[in-house]
Amino acid sequence: MDNRTPPSQGILIDDDTLQARIVQLGAQINRDYQGVKDMLLVSILKGSVMFLTDLMRCIHIPHAIDFMSVSSYGAGARSTTGVVRIDMDLRQNIEGKHLLIVEDIIDSGTTLNYIRGLLLSRLPASLKICTLLNKPTRRTVDIPVDYIGFDIPDKFVFGYGLDLDELYRNLPYIAIANVSHE
Repeated sequence: MDNRTPPSQGILIDDDTLQARIVQLGAQINRDYQGVKDMLLVSILKGSVMFLTDLMRCIHIPHAIDFMSVSSYGAGARSTTGVVRIDMDLRQNIEGKHLLIVEDIIDSGTTLNYIRGLLLSRLPASLKICTLLNKPTRRTVDIPVDYIGFDIPDKFVFGYGLDLDELYRNLPYIAIANVSHE
């Protein structure tokens, strides 16, 4: 296999479709947060970085950004332990701020539910969740998601910030992996 060519079953969501939906999400967020001060976008690293940068260009409400890095996946594509570890926490106090968690993909919801509970305990003024990709058939935790880019099937996907063994995050589209990551 040529290691420049990703092992893919094909493109699930192309670049133009991604960008058009991100513009729509930005417009909806602008309406919902109109007049809000102290807005903070919280990006969950590493996968949401590309989504965050494109989304924040579409949000015209003044806002700050911060980052969290968490891990719950071992080797492969499925959480093996159910344990969530905070590898990097937020750098600022969030009390009284309007948080928008920006996530790349929601699978079972376990990790995001943990993050949500942790951040709510820090007394933000509000907390909403925006995800680029959502796998509703995999959900094991009932978690409120306020903004969804795309509902997708239960397939392992990569590209546009999501990795395949730490590679291919730079692709401008979302592809379906043709390798098993179970």
